[in-house]
Amino acid sequence: QVQLLESGGGSVQAGGSLRLVCVVNGYTDTSGCMGWFRQAPGRRREGVAFIKLDGTTNYADSVQGRFAVSLDKAKNTLTLQMNSLKPEDTAMYTCAADPRRWSSYCPTRDNWYNYWGQGTQVTVSS
Repeated sequence: QVQLLESGGGSVQAGGSLRLVCVVNGYTDTSGCMGWFRQAPGRRREGVAFIKLDGTTNYADSVQGRFAVSLDKAKNTLTLQMNSLKPEDTAMYTCAADPRRWSSYCPTRDNWYNYWGQGTQVTVSS
């Protein structure tokens, strides 16, 4: 059984940084994608940052250059480093994983991901 557990959310002022961590237990596939989604009140869930198990990454345009996703396979840990945060980054952030193989980049739509964490809140004040 695959379980994902996030931590690291919190409140920060605009321009600050936060680091989100997702511990992934029970994921035994050697392929697939892992990533981060976010959902603000009244808005659809959107894909933020993704990484294939081969290390290939892709990002939403809104976070490109500010966020960085990484995967430590030895520690089964997915990390999202968020810098230069903006008030519009405020949302519930959730990590997700799926074992399906993708030839290029990870999918950015949530319907492609089978395993989900519970989420951690990020609030950025102006």
